[in-house]
This record gives sequence, C-alpha cells and structure tokens, in this order.
Amino acid sequence: MTEVTGKALARLLEQHGWQLNGVNGSHHIYGKPGSTVRLSVPIHSNKPLKEGLLRFLLKAAGLSVDNL
Repeated sequence: MTEVTGKALARLLEQHGWQLNGVNGSHHIYGKPGSTVRLSVPIHSNKPLKEGLLRFLLKAAGLSVDNL
C-alpha cells in the first residue's frame, strides 16, 4: 500500500463530499451531510498514516484503496 499523509487523506475526503467540521489539536474532524459517521484524521506534518488507521478511515468513509 502506498504511504498517505493525513493532509493527502483530508484532500481525498473533501473531493468525495466530506466537510471539515472542526479541528481538535492536530486532528481534523470530518462529517458528511446526511451521515452520522465522523472521521478524525490526524494531521502530523508530512508523516504517513499507519496502514491500519488508513484502512479504517477509508472503510468508514466508504472509500477503497483504489481511490488513492
């Protein structure tokens, strides 16, 4: 799997209709209109997200690794 930073994942989520609801420290909270799902994306400079967290966030967002 390719390495993806929190910033890159945030851009991908925004391209698929997710909206930034707020920021709590270094975590950006995303929501989608009509959905109860909330995603907390860690934005730690240019560090890549760990593979398990990335897979979890993609699955919760209804996206797949192919969308990267």
